[in-house]
Amino acid sequence: MTVQTTALIRQLGIASASALVISNMIGAGIWSTPGVLAGQLGSSALMLLVWAVGAVCALAGAFCYSELGVNFPSSGGEYVYLTQAYGPTWGFMTGWVSFFAGFSAPIAAAALAFSDYLGHFLASFKLENARHLAGSGAFEFKFGFPQAIACVVIAIFTIINCLGLRLSSRVQNVLTFVKVTVIAVFLVAGFAFGSGSWENFAHPAVRTSGTPIFGQFIVSLLLVYFGYSGWNAATYVAEELKNPARTLPYSLAFGTLLVGALYLGLNALFIYAVPLETMKGEVAVGALAATHLFGPAVAGAFAAAMALSLLATMNAEVTIGPRVYYAMAKNGAFFADAAKVHPRWHTPVIAIVCQGVCSMLMTLTPFVDLLLYIGFLLNVFALLSVASLFRLRNRPGWRKLGVVSFAYPLVPVFFILFGVGMTIFSLTYKPVTAMIAILTVAVGAAVYHFRIRNRKVA
Repeated sequence: MTVQTTALIRQLGIASASALVISNMIGAGIWSTPGVLAGQLGSSALMLLVWAVGAVCALAGAFCYSELGVNFPSSGGEYVYLTQAYGPTWGFMTGWVSFFAGFSAPIAAAALAFSDYLGHFLASFKLENARHLAGSGAFEFKFGFPQAIACVVIAIFTIINCLGLRLSSRVQNVLTFVKVTVIAVFLVAGFAFGSGSWENFAHPAVRTSGTPIFGQFIVSLLLVYFGYSGWNAATYVAEELKNPARTLPYSLAFGTLLVGALYLGLNALFIYAVPLETMKGEVAVGALAATHLFGPAVAGAFAAAMALSLLATMNAEVTIGPRVYYAMAKNGAFFADAAKVHPRWHTPVIAIVCQGVCSMLMTLTPFVDLLLYIGFLLNVFALLSVASLFRLRNRPGWRKLGVVSFAYPLVPVFFILFGVGMTIFSLTYKPVTAMIAILTVAVGAAVYHFRIRNRKVA
């Protein structure tokens, strides 16, 4: 039997790790969910508040993950933490969920949003113009030009990531620079020269949800949670970070703070540009806002730039996800082929390709339900990871970060309370989508019990 000797190498500094965090966070969430939130909440003040609360939650989670990552500086993120705290079953479960909800589904969502933004130029690329294939509600499947374009883009980034981390990180740094520049120019130009109105903040929208506003606010945090997902991105490539004890906390904190500020600015600009009633239900809300601010000609350039910024998110997610499956398989907790590293490119090629195929299949599912599915599962497993601090902090030699120790256990308790609230309210608001998420976990448990665990025992 041939022993696997090719391994990952430490080559990412603070700049590249921060770029991964920023690109993972700024994506389909901010460019597509404000229109949904406008209908759910019906108030500009509540829209801004829900993004602010989401930013504080993400920052609290980033602080906790920083401490976990400093003590376990190996690739895998939640898989490593839950395995250490609760045992191999939960470690496998978080990796299983990461494959579907942590990376494959967000990649699909970003690709679909990319196609919808291209719809500014060609209507057939809009999600609303995809053809019905089968099913209904959360089980509806559609296919058309939007899904075809999404699959092509996923395939391109899958190939790039197979060809080496150095290549994909260079692409990532360029796309991240473009993304942040686009947002900065959009914010400055929109407020300074755009044809918006501050009166829009005073005009509510007719709500599309019958859920009482408090419960809806908590559930809407799931969509915001999807928008902020990625604040933990650098933990997934910890084994490839230079000096992880320094690089990890700095990249997580800097990336999360920067993105939180940008999100609040963008939402304020969206409302300044477009009345909530007009914004309601729109997916390509950035293109709509640009049209109102600058007119169709200039809006085309911004729509193209926003579509380009979504590519940075996709590339970051395609890069990070396979490192989780690699870490699991290397420890015998996942399918063995996921641990195979290409001898020339030093990348987990099989894991990257499998993730790409799964993402393509997920482009067939309803967009909003896809976002809620992602938010539900990511919230549950991030909650479990942060809760693991209460078990792991008592270990001898544990390195405690000052930001987590300050008023301990305030930071982890804050994160956990909001996570529990989102889980409870989502079960009543979108029971079918929540059940699909729970079914994902159940299937993972069955796979582990009947295949992975038995194989390890044998």
